[in-house]
Amino acid sequence: MENFGENYLENIRTLFRYYKLLGDGALTQLSAENIHTCLNPESNSMAIIVKHVSGNMLSRWTDFLASDGEKEWRNREGEFEDTIKDKADLLAVWEKGWACLFNAIDPLQNADLQKIAYIRNEGHSVVEAINRQLGHYSYHIGQMVFLAKYFAGDNWQSLSIAKGDSQKFNAEKFSQDKQRKNFV
Repeated sequence: MENFGENYLENIRTLFRYYKLLGDGALTQLSAENIHTCLNPESNSMAIIVKHVSGNMLSRWTDFLASDGEKEWRNREGEFEDTIKDKADLLAVWEKGWACLFNAIDPLQNADLQKIAYIRNEGHSVVEAINRQLGHYSYHIGQMVFLAKYFAGDNWQSLSIAKGDSQKFNAEKFSQDKQRKNFV
């Protein structure tokens, strides 16, 4: 097997892109009129979730390894104020956060994995910092998929194995030779 560190970096790059793809799929199926809709007073709209995820990405990944991941300029509380104008604005905010993340993780090399990244003055190995963010983003992207699926109703196009297709999907997978590859 190739170097563990290089394998890890390849895997997390793939996983971040996979979660972005799920978020993209949810946003594609979201109608303009549901961008600001909350299911109840304690829940967040798609606009708020996207704004928070992007704000977190910009803070965590700007100057990654050179400065604390909680930037002085970040206004986390402001991320929960709905200032998104329309779907174009929503998509621009979404893409800005992901561009920052990929600009930070794509150049990482095996030697970087032992370095320390600080988040709110707490030191994390690069692996720990990456895993922390991967968990955080997948949590919120799951919320995004749920909301988009709820609003789309019967028009929802599955982003995974559709209900009723598990046997067909597994039969196709098991009809192939075993191979080492990422599930994405």
